[in-house]
Amino acid sequence: MFQAIFNSLSGMFSFSRSLNTVSNNVTNMNTPGFRGSDSFFSNIGGGRGTQIAGEGLRSRNGDIRETRNETHLAIDGSGYFVLADEAGNTYYTRAGEFRFDDEGILVDTVSGHRVMAFGGNGALTVIDRDEYRLLPAQPTTRINVVGNLPRPQDSTSAPATTPVNSIVVYDATGATHNLTISFTSNPSVSRQIFSVTITNAGGATVGTGEVRFDDNGRLLAGYTTVNATLQAGGASQTIAFDFGAAGGGPNEAMTSFSGNASLQANVTDGHGVLGLRELKFTDKGVMEFIYSDSQKRTGPQIALASFPNDSGRTLASGRLIAGVVASARDIGRPGEVGFGSIVGRSLELSNVDLTQEFADMIIIQRGYQASSRVMSVGNEMLEQLYNSTRGG
Repeated sequence: MFQAIFNSLSGMFSFSRSLNTVSNNVTNMNTPGFRGSDSFFSNIGGGRGTQIAGEGLRSRNGDIRETRNETHLAIDGSGYFVLADEAGNTYYTRAGEFRFDDEGILVDTVSGHRVMAFGGNGALTVIDRDEYRLLPAQPTTRINVVGNLPRPQDSTSAPATTPVNSIVVYDATGATHNLTISFTSNPSVSRQIFSVTITNAGGATVGTGEVRFDDNGRLLAGYTTVNATLQAGGASQTIAFDFGAAGGGPNEAMTSFSGNASLQANVTDGHGVLGLRELKFTDKGVMEFIYSDSQKRTGPQIALASFPNDSGRTLASGRLIAGVVASARDIGRPGEVGFGSIVGRSLELSNVDLTQEFADMIIIQRGYQASSRVMSVGNEMLEQLYNSTRGG
C-alpha cells in the first residue's frame, strides 16, 4: 500500500510537470519561431512509478507570415539561424525577427545576439550594414552610339556636322562631365567617311577618329570605336564610344542611310557615390543592397545550422536553443540540402497546435485525477488497516 501511494505521487508529480510543458506551449503560441515541446514519461522500474525522462522540441515548421520588414526572415525548411553573443557563445533560433543595432550590426531583436553569416572568405562573420551604406563611384568606360547618320546625297553636297550633345559621364571621383560627339562629312572626298570629334563642356577636344561605312550604309570593320581621354584627379580615364558590330543592321550598329539623323548615345556604366536606398535577402540568404539609382551590390550570406540528431537541444529561452556541441550540428548555406531556403520580409509563427494542447491537457488531467484517486484509495486502506489493528 505504501508503494501504491508513492507510485501515485510520482504520477501526480509527472503529470504536473507535463502540464507545465503544455502551459508553456500555450502561452508562447504567438511567439515567433517558438518550438513547442513534448514531455516524455519513463518507467522508474521495479514497480516504483514513473518520471519525466525529458522533453523534446517539435520539429514541424510553423506557418510563415509576411511582415514587409526588410530585416525579418523566415526559413522554409529545417535549418536554424546562427547567433553569437559577445562572449562567443553560440545560439540557434527559428525566429528571424532581426534588426540593425546602433552600430549597424544585424542582431536578434529580443536577445541582442548577433546574426552570423558567411563573409567573402567563407568564414562566419557579422553583418555590418555600415560597410554598405555608400557605393563608391565608378568611372564611365563605354558609351554605345546607335541610330542613323545621314549619308550625303552626292559628292557635291556641302560638308555637314551631326552632333550628339549632353552626354553625361563620371570620373573615378564621382564627378560628372558633359561630352559632345560630332560626326562631320566631307562628300568631296567620300560619302562613306565621317570624321569624329569628341569635346568636353569647355569645347576642348578629348578624342578624335573616323567612322566608315560600306556602299550599303553598313559599318566597316576597324572603324567601330573612337576613344576619348579625360583627366580627372590627376588620373587619365579612357572612355570608348562604341558604334556597334561591323556590318550590323539598325538594331546592331550605327548605320549611314539616306534620310534623317536619329543618333543617340547610351552610357552603359559609371555612377557617382550612391546612398543605400533598400536592402533585401534572396532565397539563398544573400543580402542585396540597392542604391539610389537602382545599382545593386551583394553582401554576406546568412548562415544556417541543421541538427542531424533531433535530441540534445535545449531552450535557453522561448526562442533560442543553446548547449549544442559543435559535433552535433552542421553549418551550411540556404539552398543546400537539409538547411532550407530564406523567405524575406516574413516571420515564422509558433508551431504550437492549440487543438493538440487542449487534447494533451485533458489526458494530463485524467491521469492526474486517476493518480490522485489511487492515492486516496491507498490512504483509505491504510486508515482502515490502522483502525482494524487498533480495534484488535
